[in-house]
Amino acid sequence: MPLKTYNIFLSHSWSYSDAYEKLMKLLKEAPYFYFKDYSVPKDDPIHNAPNSEALYEAIKRQMAPCHVVLVMAGVYATYSTWIKKEIKIAKTEFSNPKPIIAIKPWAQTNISQFVQEHADEIVGWNTNSIVSTIRKWAL
Repeated sequence: MPLKTYNIFLSHSWSYSDAYEKLMKLLKEAPYFYFKDYSVPKDDPIHNAPNSEALYEAIKRQMAPCHVVLVMAGVYATYSTWIKKEIKIAKTEFSNPKPIIAIKPWAQTNISQFVQEHADEIVGWNTNSIVSTIRKWAL
């Protein structure tokens, strides 16, 4: 029986792109876990959208096939306009809202209040916790 491939979108701040890289590495190394990353990398041409409305629509198209949206939940997310917009897209732009899994950055105890209020579940920086939570919410 083939294993499921999970489509994920990782919302994050480019000011903290090292967390994105570390999380992708963690997921790639998880045993028996297959995923496709629909996130918008720093060098993606989507960033060249002519205006914020076009970028919003491009991110919405990018997120559409995803089973879950992962959000890095550091306090910096509170101040990120685009993380807030991505959460809005996930929760309001699809007939079935996308589950939001907030991930606490390694060794941080404080997380964004905004992310905390909108997450379906919050997990720590632990491979097994993150993978099992993705499996749980990706129906």
